Amino acid sequence: MVFGWGKKKEEKLPEEIPQQKEIQLSDVQRITSDLLKLRTTQTLAEIKAIHKQISPLIKELGSIGKTLEKDNLKVDEIDKHLRIIVVRGKKQVIEIIKKESSPLPDIASLDDAIDMSNILNQRLKKMGDVLGRQTRVIHIFAKKYAEKLKEILADMNSQNTEIQNLLKNFEDTRTNSENILNSLEEIKQTQDDALSKNQRVLELKNSLGLFDEKIQNSQNSIDKIKLSASYSEFIKLNDELSAFSATKTKIKNEIDAQFTKISRPLGRYEYASSLDKDQKALLSQLINGPIEALLPPNKDSIIVILENVRKGITSGSISVKDVEKTMSHLTETEESLEGFIEKVQNYNEKRKDIQNQISTFDNTELSTLENDLKKTIDQKTDAESKISSFQKDIQENKEKMPNKINEIENMLKKFSSTRYNIVRPAEN
Repeated sequence: MVFGWGKKKEEKLPEEIPQQKEIQLSDVQRITSDLLKLRTTQTLAEIKAIHKQISPLIKELGSIGKTLEKDNLKVDEIDKHLRIIVVRGKKQVIEIIKKESSPLPDIASLDDAIDMSNILNQRLKKMGDVLGRQTRVIHIFAKKYAEKLKEILADMNSQNTEIQNLLKNFEDTRTNSENILNSLEEIKQTQDDALSKNQRVLELKNSLGLFDEKIQNSQNSIDKIKLSASYSEFIKLNDELSAFSATKTKIKNEIDAQFTKISRPLGRYEYASSLDKDQKALLSQLINGPIEALLPPNKDSIIVILENVRKGITSGSISVKDVEKTMSHLTETEESLEGFIEKVQNYNEKRKDIQNQISTFDNTELSTLENDLKKTIDQKTDAESKISSFQKDIQENKEKMPNKINEIENMLKKFSSTRYNIVRPAEN
């Protein structure tokens, strides 16, 4: 408590039973705006009325200050030291009353009301602080003023509390109104989003038919090409080429088996002799992959290499475990060389012939059709995925709508004497 005044006990009013009214969602914004305007007008009117009640109290407070200023409180009859305290306390009380008893500013708007409430609140606090410090002086030496001051300030404090309550209630109403408008905007955005997505679903569903038609046309064109005689020949040649690849493996194994017998002396010859670049490359092929070296232009060079190896073994520059056996293997290799080269040449010629025949087939149209088919299938899959995603979003938003409308109904109920029931939008 400040200077002995307290808050008036609030009277409990009988709870009103709200009326009920059914409205459309489109009516909510207008109703909210109307209710806010009504609350603004009512709040301003009530605060103006309180302002009128406070004005005479402030005048009366000023009058008490003037009367107290003229009253010497019979200080001449009290102890000198106590007289100083009383005179100083009286002076402080008179000064604060004079300073804070000027008329409150007029009110034309709620902003004015807020400013006035702040001014009044500061005045009451300042006067309460001074009167609180001088309470013993006032109650003992100015008792006839104390009760009146207490009564006036208690009344002003009560009126100020009422103003603050009105402003707080209005601020709650304004916040509630903003929340309703925000919820309406969310619902509008949700509805617009659903409308847009429904439109996209329709467009995508229409496109599925076009994709199916395009897929069927592409597939028919592909089937037509694949049923043609030229394509059958193309497949036959590809199968023949695949089968013919096994021939190379057979030839390679046969050649590798023969050259493996002389791989050791060939390797030692590579390190023991001085060869030019071409000879060294050819020797390396004979050691690591002889089939690639067995070509007609290389025949004489290979024979020279084999004979040089033979000479190296004879001279002892190339050492081997079994000279006779190695010489025999060299002879076998030389005797087989022409047959190997012929086999490799026949294989290469036959393979090249098949490849040339395959190259005459123009598969550009088939490749284009197959690429188009894959692209169209991917587009259809993507459209189906988007349809599923959009439909899921639409359903989730539809399920949230009743809760959003309930929230708006509850917010309307907070600052209206009417309970509004919002008609749910028809589901598509």
